Amino acid sequence: MPKTVSLRPRSTAGLDGPMASLAPLLRAWLPGQRWFAGKDRPVTDLSLLSLTELFPGCLHLLLHTGPAGVPAPGGAAPAGDCYQLLIGVREHLVPHMDRAFIGRAQDGSLAGLAVYDALHDPRAAELLLERLRQPGTAGPLCFESAPSARVPGGLAPRLLDAEQSNSSLVYGDAYVLKVFRRIQPGINPDLEVPGALAAQGCARVPAPVAWFRTSQPWDATLGVLQPFLPDAADGWTLALRALASGEDFTTMARELGRATAEVHLALATAFPSGVPGENGRTAAAMTARLDAAARCVPALVPFVPGLRTAFGALASCDSGPSAQRIHGDLHLGQVLWAGHDWFVIDFEGEPSRPLAERRGVQSPVRDVAGMLRSFDYAARQRRPWRPEWARRCREAYCAGYAARAGWDPRKKHALLRAHETDRAVYEVLYEARHRPDWLPVPMAAIERLAVKGG
Repeated sequence: MPKTVSLRPRSTAGLDGPMASLAPLLRAWLPGQRWFAGKDRPVTDLSLLSLTELFPGCLHLLLHTGPAGVPAPGGAAPAGDCYQLLIGVREHLVPHMDRAFIGRAQDGSLAGLAVYDALHDPRAAELLLERLRQPGTAGPLCFESAPSARVPGGLAPRLLDAEQSNSSLVYGDAYVLKVFRRIQPGINPDLEVPGALAAQGCARVPAPVAWFRTSQPWDATLGVLQPFLPDAADGWTLALRALASGEDFTTMARELGRATAEVHLALATAFPSGVPGENGRTAAAMTARLDAAARCVPALVPFVPGLRTAFGALASCDSGPSAQRIHGDLHLGQVLWAGHDWFVIDFEGEPSRPLAERRGVQSPVRDVAGMLRSFDYAARQRRPWRPEWARRCREAYCAGYAARAGWDPRKKHALLRAHETDRAVYEVLYEARHRPDWLPVPMAAIERLAVKGG
């Protein structure tokens, strides 16, 4: 049985109490986590924003890493990053939880106890679901559900081990709880957007069932429970399977294009903006991202002049679809094929970008470009490379999109090239930091896109 840690819910920026025990362990453990953004720098500054005893033996923490600071009066986060942790504390770690082990506390109020990531603990996961099934509060934490939600109890939990920037718990193959790791003030798009689309009757997106949030040190979404599609396969897996077997994927790509357009149309209705695309400002932001990436990845430098021409063409382009809410990080891993339909998931956007930007309006061409890059990624997973496979999928996807949206991304060449270039630059920076062996994949696109008309 876990040893009870008696703490009243509270919020503090100090390292007193349990944090005196946890801080040394977390400084060593955080950089090794897939979802931690600061892998290129040591965790020297660590402060506690809030701490709540969620239930005996499980602590909920919001931690700030980076320069010491406290939330601004207006609700803004201090410089650096905020992370959500569920920490388990036991006298002895139970079997089969070695991967969850963080360390054994040496000092402070938890001295001598085993500390671990509680999301790996089935008992903790079960109790977390119970909190969501029975809306209420625990200190600054608030658990809420949709009015018609009827989530049964006793669903066996399992933690998904796929690489991702958050952590997901599946309950009984009926629901999936996404626990956000990197927290920013405000409502997370992965709660806001699916809820709005469900209200529009859009069946392409699983609707939120329950969620939890915090009110300290600012209002923020912490996790969302949605229906789980147990027999679904993600687009990435299906694409690789088609490549391996030599099966045609163009029909699936065309249907995916139609599904993307349907989601865009529903988003435009759910979040009406009427804002024309600001191509000049968008091009300037893309150029700034390119310059920043080139300073971090020397391999980009020779291609910078050519890539700038793509953004220059966008700046001088005065046509294109209106800016609107979009997915923001669309690729084959963000879509599921279940039954005879495509579903779109994970509306959080790129977690590394500010929440205000991810909740803002952008060109729908950005989502299209993300999916086109994903086809290229899939094609390069096999040797020899299959460029014709990627080309056919790209064409089919755009054709399906055009048939439903009423406009053809292929006829918006300057827009599409600029957004695809911006996506490839992001991929280069990501791969250089996280998966250096994959760097040649986006660099091949960079070499193509740096040529005018590429």
